[in-house]
Amino acid sequence: MNTYDVIAKRWDRGWELQIAGVGVTQSRRLSEAEGMVRDYIVLDRGNHEFEVRITPELAPTLEREVRRARKATTDAAQMVESAAVRSREAARHLRDEGLTGRDIAIVLGVSPQRVSQLLNG
Repeated sequence: MNTYDVIAKRWDRGWELQIAGVGVTQSRRLSEAEGMVRDYIVLDRGNHEFEVRITPELAPTLEREVRRARKATTDAAQMVESAAVRSREAARHLRDEGLTGRDIAIVLGVSPQRVSQLLNG
């Protein structure tokens, strides 16, 4: 399946969409960009099966800020997953030691419902 790379450049009336090897179109909002690109490619190439990869072009300072924000989000998701794994292990070990679900909840600082999820997950 073909993938069309698109550079989206901000301008006064929205976004200029530069479709690599195809042409240029526009959209008022970035959220509308993929639809505009798809329409353009279908009309220009007659192709209906393809992927679109849109890269907004931002000022370097904004690019860095966005990269840092995305990395922080990814790091946070990994930490949440790690915490869930550790919580499941701790809950199982506490159960193996004979603690009840309610006691495990108090020890872990979570609700009894969460303990049930941890033990069944």
